Amino acid sequence: MQRRRMQVGGRAYNERLQATNESFQRVGQSISDSQMEQLQSQLDTFRANLETFARLHRKDIQKDPVFRMHFQKMCGNIGVDPLASSKGYWGELLGVGDFYYELGIQIIDVCLSTRALNGGLMELSEVKRRVERMRGVRDNKAPAKSGNSKWASMIKETGMEVTEDDVLRSIKTLAPLGSGFQVFEIGNKKMVSSVPRELNKDQSIILGLVQQTNGHVNATVIGNKLGWEGGRIKTALDTLLEDSLMWIDMQAEPHEYWVPGFFEPEEDDIYATTATA
Repeated sequence: MQRRRMQVGGRAYNERLQATNESFQRVGQSISDSQMEQLQSQLDTFRANLETFARLHRKDIQKDPVFRMHFQKMCGNIGVDPLASSKGYWGELLGVGDFYYELGIQIIDVCLSTRALNGGLMELSEVKRRVERMRGVRDNKAPAKSGNSKWASMIKETGMEVTEDDVLRSIKTLAPLGSGFQVFEIGNKKMVSSVPRELNKDQSIILGLVQQTNGHVNATVIGNKLGWEGGRIKTALDTLLEDSLMWIDMQAEPHEYWVPGFFEPEEDDIYATTATA
């Protein structure tokens, strides 16, 4: 009889425990649903305010690159990318068209037209400068006579000035193409690579050193600065030559290695004939 009473008591305890757990689960689910509703309401309110803000400051978003950058960052916090495409509500609201896709095409043009000379590695600032030239804008922002009329017409219609931030965002839109376009830092410079590659540690160190030596270096300088042995230096330099990231001056003694991606731009520079071909 006592064993039966204990079994009944144990069953009742388990039932009460299960009922308590179910009650806690219902309360927890209710709180979770309430929090989700509040979060969704706040998000909807923020989106509505964002639309109003975008409508009021449409011209500033189009013409002021700094304002556009901060607006992009603000939108990114809630997962909105209003400038990525002309399709849909945001594209119509802002009226910027496929700005980043058009810019991406220009970046591809610039990088491909100079790849044979620089191995597909170019400073971000230089990519921006060449894109502006293609769009009919000189370094001083005055129209260039030789600028591509299509892009010059576009910039006249939209009034949108290109910034390095715009170039970075455009390169991200090229990722689905699998074309190898990426941006990475070497030393204190941001470099745009237009070929699928991963620089190893020694290559990156040497390229960083070249920034400090006016765009060129030799094995002696590398050995003195980095303390490397000859075999390590030769291996790193040979791989950079194979990837067309360096040129070698065999008339110099010791041989000088130049990185065309670090050349200072000039009015009629080494890329001119290739870029306009």
